[in-house]
Amino acid sequence: MKIIVPMAGRGSRLRPHTLTIPKPLIPIAGKPIVHRLVEDIAGVLNQDIEEIAFIIHESFGKQVEADLIAIAEKLGSKGTIYYQNEALGTGHAIMCAKDSLSGPAVIAYADTLIRADFDLDQNADSVIWVKQVDQPEAFGVVNLNSSGEIIELVEKPKEFVSDLAVIGIYYFKDVAVLKNELQWVLDNNIIHGGEYQINDGIKQMMAKGMKFVPGEVAEWMDCGNKDVTVETNTRMLGFLHNDGEHLVDYGVKSENSTIIPPCYIGEDVVLINATVGPNVSLGKGCHVTNSTIKNSLVQTHSHIKNANLDNAMIGNHASFDGNFTSISIGDYSVLE
Repeated sequence: MKIIVPMAGRGSRLRPHTLTIPKPLIPIAGKPIVHRLVEDIAGVLNQDIEEIAFIIHESFGKQVEADLIAIAEKLGSKGTIYYQNEALGTGHAIMCAKDSLSGPAVIAYADTLIRADFDLDQNADSVIWVKQVDQPEAFGVVNLNSSGEIIELVEKPKEFVSDLAVIGIYYFKDVAVLKNELQWVLDNNIIHGGEYQINDGIKQMMAKGMKFVPGEVAEWMDCGNKDVTVETNTRMLGFLHNDGEHLVDYGVKSENSTIIPPCYIGEDVVLINATVGPNVSLGKGCHVTNSTIKNSLVQTHSHIKNANLDNAMIGNHASFDGNFTSISIGDYSVLE
């Protein structure tokens, strides 16, 4: 089994945090989004993962590439890096990894997290992960036949088709079939929204009678912008806390401070006259003084004092001193 992870975009909706670090590497509950994603997929598949191929922009740099390779190796897999240096769509991104497109594979976009527990339909040519949503007109959805098979993909339907939204994770029994169809899309310049789309390759497969079935996830968490990323951090902390995972580093230095779970507190964190939690992630090396923080995500080596934060997201190496509440500041920012 292989996992193919297109992640070339930095994430413009999550600026300023993504100006210095690509969105898939922003930590949720202390672990990068893409790391949690591939771990969760590997857990659902319950199979050995032979290779994890990451499609990135070359500007991400060698340290990011090394971090991604390390994520794959931690899961016992080969890590491979491919480049997509032009934003030409999901279909184009997948084809940038064409040398890895063979055999069974999962394709997963790296700005989403899931909680799921089901067995793959071994008789299906493909499984498309979906989640029941309240406003299907805002999503791409699947249309099912009476046998529960997917017969159509509909983008943001104006009239009701179904309430099962496509979340951006797909399984293919042989991803080489998709590769061939996407090559046809590229060769024939089939473009929607100015880009080459995975859906056009999938539609070609459906037209040839291949069997697609839905795989419904219990939880689908987006990391598209600041507010939903903070919400995803909150939800993930709750899941991990309920799973009994230890989230607070044993070496945290705490003076006259209170931690209200669930919280992730990383290595070398110092708390002085602070109340932290619930639903807070503090990355490695953070210092919090004379502050109350709840429902917030703080990355690494940031210093916060005299603050009352709620629904805040703060980047790496930032310094915050003040009475602002709902904020979003990126790496190396200073508010005094």
